Amino acid sequence: MLAIGLLGGCATEKAPSATRAPTVVTPPPEAPAPHQLTSDQPSFTRLPNMTSGHVPIRVGIILPLSSGSPATRALANSMLRAAELALYDSGNRDLLLLTADDTGSGGDAASSAQNLLDQGAEVIVGPLFSQSVSAVAPLARDRGVPVLAFSTDVSVAGSGVYLLSFLPQTEVKRVVTYAAQQGHRQFGAMIPETAYGEVVVRAFQTAVAQSGANAVDIERFNPSEGAIVQPAAQLAKANPDAVLIAQGGQLLRGIAPTLAYDGLSKDKVKLLGTGLWDDPSVSREPMLIGGWFAAPDPDADAAFVAKYRATFGSAPAQSQLAALAYDAISLVALLSSGEPYRRFTRAALTDPNGFAGVDGIFRLGLDGTVERGLAVLAIAPGGAFQVIDPAPKTFQRPSS
Repeated sequence: MLAIGLLGGCATEKAPSATRAPTVVTPPPEAPAPHQLTSDQPSFTRLPNMTSGHVPIRVGIILPLSSGSPATRALANSMLRAAELALYDSGNRDLLLLTADDTGSGGDAASSAQNLLDQGAEVIVGPLFSQSVSAVAPLARDRGVPVLAFSTDVSVAGSGVYLLSFLPQTEVKRVVTYAAQQGHRQFGAMIPETAYGEVVVRAFQTAVAQSGANAVDIERFNPSEGAIVQPAAQLAKANPDAVLIAQGGQLLRGIAPTLAYDGLSKDKVKLLGTGLWDDPSVSREPMLIGGWFAAPDPDADAAFVAKYRATFGSAPAQSQLAALAYDAISLVALLSSGEPYRRFTRAALTDPNGFAGVDGIFRLGLDGTVERGLAVLAIAPGGAFQVIDPAPKTFQRPSS
């Protein structure tokens, strides 16, 4: 349980916090949602240094702090610290952060959510895993409390659950749309036979169709077996001029040379990627040089990482994910004015103007998914990621 005063020793320079993006349109009208609570309760958590006469903005956060995976624990601790940093940077002394653990079990997540709700949480940030979000959602929904989760599984979004994560759908749409604008008309794809791959397939087909281009072939492969030779040869027969490879890591570095062997080298087709390409190891494969993928600007989170390092003595684990926790608390702080238990309405959270976060602009949809303004990056000779089409600064469409 953390109050703003606990971080008083932090440096005074602020990292970028969530702010409103330029106005586009007026949010749709919304009837007030019912809530079991209409006023502050004596049993709710309050700290002695909270402003008297005000109802604290109690924010619950659920993270896998005791996960059996050391990497997951490190990420969870970085996200919690990022949330603390946003709490301090907000300058709002009425914000109260209530922490709860999630081991990755749906039952544990549900117990944590119930505990936070019993303490008077008006909004819940997290969890990280889809099964935990599914367990938390009905409890929060019964109390009229929105959930700002970090899962990438869109099946858990909606009905009060909003995803702040980086969704592959947005990445695929951005890079395919840009490629079509550059004149590519015949799109092929190499996509893994995984749940992630299923999401990418649907996004790819939709993006290609919306761009007025053609999906000439989609080849699936088993990533666990590394079986890419036959799918690559089959794809080459379709003669695409752009190929989306929804894979990262070592297997990606094997797919590109295999495609080149079959006649789909980087000088004949444009190779496209998803957010899995946003990895320095990608640059080790010469056949990927010149390829495009969508991601935040490489320097977008520099100020956040610098502030985090100055405060805690080291960089965050997986800075892009840690920044999501910072954005979540910053968004809560931005929307915290107004009547208690009525301030985090659907209309406020889904403001079509969007918000400006650490990694660029974002907005939450009525279906609970997130749309992000991403840049298109190219893999340059020497391994650097070069911005070839900057991320948008607003969701407002340019006038024709």
